[in-house]
Amino acid sequence: MDLVGACRAFVSVSERGSFTVGAAAARMSQSVASRRVAALEERFGEQLFERTSRRAVLTPFGREMLPVARQLVQAADVLLHEAESAKRKPWRLAVPGICSTAGLARLVAEARGHGITLDLRVAVPAQRLELIHAQQVRAALLAVPADEATWSVPLGLAGVQDPGVRRVYLETLRVGRVAPGPARRIWIQPEDDVPHIRDPLTRLRDAVGLRPAQLVAATDLTAAAAEVLCTRDLLLCSPAQAAELALKWRPIGEITLGRGFALAAAADGNPQLIEGRLGGAIARCLGADTRAGTEEGTEA
Repeated sequence: MDLVGACRAFVSVSERGSFTVGAAAARMSQSVASRRVAALEERFGEQLFERTSRRAVLTPFGREMLPVARQLVQAADVLLHEAESAKRKPWRLAVPGICSTAGLARLVAEARGHGITLDLRVAVPAQRLELIHAQQVRAALLAVPADEATWSVPLGLAGVQDPGVRRVYLETLRVGRVAPGPARRIWIQPEDDVPHIRDPLTRLRDAVGLRPAQLVAATDLTAAAAEVLCTRDLLLCSPAQAAELALKWRPIGEITLGRGFALAAAADGNPQLIEGRLGGAIARCLGADTRAGTEEGTEA
């Protein structure tokens, strides 16, 4: 028996003194209201109404049950309202700064199509972790090693000039092996200034004999990109970022690097909801579905 539905019919009929009018007020047919009240009476083992041809009059038992039944109906209405409000509650999601404005806009738009309202908070990796721990966001795309990642994005080196090779080897950046001029630097943007990316690259720098100053952690992507655009320096980035900046991207010859992302939720969040409905949109926003170019050339 639908206890709430039966109580709703009981309350509506009792307030209007008629099955016909009470059923209409409760947005159900008279036959449905009659069946629900009859089921409630059978469950209680007592009559709720004295039925006449024109009116439904509460019995003494019915008068006793009416306040409690009204409370149940009101509580059910509050529950339904809260459920709808919870579904409309925005998902504050912490995202990396490497996502383009267009990519973030498409992510928000696709989320709306799934009935999810996203409130995006752009932050660097350490800040995203702090936000989720402080429960200032409902979920965050965390930077994780590749073996822990749900989404992976390849990283390589990009510069203004086409290198004429399929891969760029760091050893070719050693001072004295290229044309005269300042030592070429590799810029690491804040999103990649994390141990599982920075440390292997630092070890490779030392192994191939580059100077410490040739690997630079930038304070922001704009500053790093500006240096690359006006020099022969290189930017550690994804193919999507390189395309956005009109740079020539190549993978690194000696090592395979990639960004890894996993969705983590605060205590009141459900990452499976976002991941299941928006996994593809998140991948596109991150550039995880972008493949490295296959430009012509020979390895250095």
